[in-house]
Parts: sequence; C-alpha cells; structure tokens
Amino acid sequence: MAHAENEVTINRTAADVYAFLADGLNNKLWRPAVQDVALASGQAGTQGAVYSQTLTGPGGRPIAGDYEITAAQPGKRLDFQVTAGPARPNGSFVLEEKDGRTTVRFALDFQPKGLMKLMGSMIDKTMESEVAQLSALKSVLEADS
Repeated sequence: MAHAENEVTINRTAADVYAFLADGLNNKLWRPAVQDVALASGQAGTQGAVYSQTLTGPGGRPIAGDYEITAAQPGKRLDFQVTAGPARPNGSFVLEEKDGRTTVRFALDFQPKGLMKLMGSMIDKTMESEVAQLSALKSVLEADS
C-alpha cells in the first residue's frame, strides 16, 4: 500500500480551516494541479457530497480526479475517496486546535492493483507532492486572516 502524510500548523481556528477544506471549490486556491472543480451532487462540505475535478496529469494532460466526502466531522476530520482517475486513493484531513492554532494532518492511502503496481514509485511521488501542498494551504489561510 502506498501512503503519504504531512502535517502543518496554521494560525487559524479549526472551524475556519475545516470550513475552507470542506468546500472543495477552494481546491484551486491551494492545489496548483487543480484546473477545474465543481460540486457535482450533494450539499457542499457534507458527507456524500461529490466534487468533479480536472487535474493536470503527466505531460500536462487533463485527468479526472473526482472525489466524494466519506466522513465529515466539522472542526475535527474530513475524509474523502477519489472516485475517478487513474489512481483512486482515499484521504483524510485531521484537525487539532490549541490556543487558536490548528494542526492539520493530511494523509493519503492507495492500494495499487493490476498494472498500477508497476507504477509504484510514480504513485509515491505524486502522493508525496499532494500532501506537501499543506504549506500552500497554510499560506492561503494565514494571508486571509
């Protein structure tokens, strides 16, 4: 199984960080690979909400990266499952607030099957790059405070 994880502390409350993360339309503001994102179904930021995403893939080609929110605990945790695209990891954002600052842990897990097993190192690098973007999340949220 491929696993990537990163953590950052943001000078914002857990409620603020959660609200920003739960609204998938904000993905374009902190994840540079997101070309387009829209709420496809459900209520924004709630369990069952589905977001349609187009990402920049290998060679700059657009690829699908649709996902569904699988768990939503406001101010605490947001889980999702990628439902379209070549790799379909599940992910989580776990938030912990202390003194008005929030530590965010972003984790991705993926169980490659079939031919995807041959792409292990590329998958690992892509997942590491995704979780590393927490620094961009921190910059965006702290600039907005």
